[in-house]
Amino acid sequence: MYNQYREGWIEVICGCMFAGKTEELIRRINVLSYARKNILVFKPKIDDRYSTTEIASHAGSKVPCIVISEAKEILNHVNYDTDVVAIDEVQFFDESLLPILDQLILQGKRIIVAGLDLYASGEPWPIVAKLACKAKYVEKLHAVCVDCGEEAMYSFRLDSNTKDDIV
Repeated sequence: MYNQYREGWIEVICGCMFAGKTEELIRRINVLSYARKNILVFKPKIDDRYSTTEIASHAGSKVPCIVISEAKEILNHVNYDTDVVAIDEVQFFDESLLPILDQLILQGKRIIVAGLDLYASGEPWPIVAKLACKAKYVEKLHAVCVDCGEEAMYSFRLDSNTKDDIV
């Protein structure tokens, strides 16, 4: 009844800090590399916690990436044979990312993004909320509360210089 078109899509991996978002992104990258997909991995320059040249999980997994300052730089690297575009720490990009990803989707690219869905205040990161609305698949991961051991879905701000702490 329906024709299958070669079209792209967005997958969103989101959740709070220490939920395993980057670990899941790396897992998907590895699976797709076994399938011989041509994958480009990006992260924002602001994310230099564990590495300046790789996406890195808290658990120690790492994958080489292209570090960019602005979303438009993605288009300098993607070409016709790119199958997958993966972006870590997507919450640090502004809304200029949206039309770029729309363009890549029309080219048949699979887009996988990972990032925080909520600020510590509980308010959504706007770019992640918009990407979740456009996504074909959304996976929300949860962490474990270090105090009670129960499931945690909010990041807790440790620095007390702000009034948006979750308590």
